[in-house]
Amino acid sequence: MNWDVYLPGLAVLLGMAVPAWLASLRLGNVNLVDSLWSLFFLAAAITYALQSPQQGPRSGLILILVAVWALRLSGHLALRNWGKPEDRRYRAIRANHSPGFAWKSLFIVFGLQAVLAWLISLPLHAAIISSTPLGLLDALGVALVLAGLTVETLADHQLARFKRDPANRGRVLDRGLWRYSRHPNYFGEACVWWGFGLLAVAAGAWWALVSPVLMTFLLLKVSGVGLMERDIAERRPAYRDYIARTSAFIPWPPRPAVSSKAREASS
Repeated sequence: MNWDVYLPGLAVLLGMAVPAWLASLRLGNVNLVDSLWSLFFLAAAITYALQSPQQGPRSGLILILVAVWALRLSGHLALRNWGKPEDRRYRAIRANHSPGFAWKSLFIVFGLQAVLAWLISLPLHAAIISSTPLGLLDALGVALVLAGLTVETLADHQLARFKRDPANRGRVLDRGLWRYSRHPNYFGEACVWWGFGLLAVAAGAWWALVSPVLMTFLLLKVSGVGLMERDIAERRPAYRDYIARTSAFIPWPPRPAVSSKAREASS
């Protein structure tokens, strides 16, 4: 591995994390790390391209795909969080690490996400510098990135539109993509990274599959599905029926509805 290229990438991401952390101190709110997350990857990809002595046929393709994904997701999250109080996830972290959370957040929120993004971004460099000709696996990778981006964007749009309607307060979105998956946005995100993984594999970097595996693990067990659903059934009882009939991650036709009384009787 070419650490002369990788380590400057880490330095750039940490350099982005510090001013964002300072801004969060002024705001008293760490929500902005959400919109910074995808920009870490764009900055890493640009750094790898600028630092590499050679660039292969995938270089421009990778930069364009990462830019479209990163700017779309960052803009969406920035608009979603604008003027909102700190997300409950971060309020819980703040409570668990107080006193002194203001200083600790540099490491456990901003620094941690910068390091994770750097680790996940490493295969991008392999794809950027490879001179291996483009082939079928590249086409599959691009198709998977675009499919994931489409699913993610549509799911975010459907959820935002649902939340804007006051009549939906307290209700569960179970239409559109959300009829087939409880987290179609996270599924789309995973597809994007498996697509990037295929592009890196096509460039000869088989080890690159570690990146989408790690991202999928984070989406399922750490910052995504697992965290979102930890206590949601207690806060929103209607979500229990939604869980019973709807796939958690991979879109799948919903199961027949089972009433709460029937479920209690069977148990």
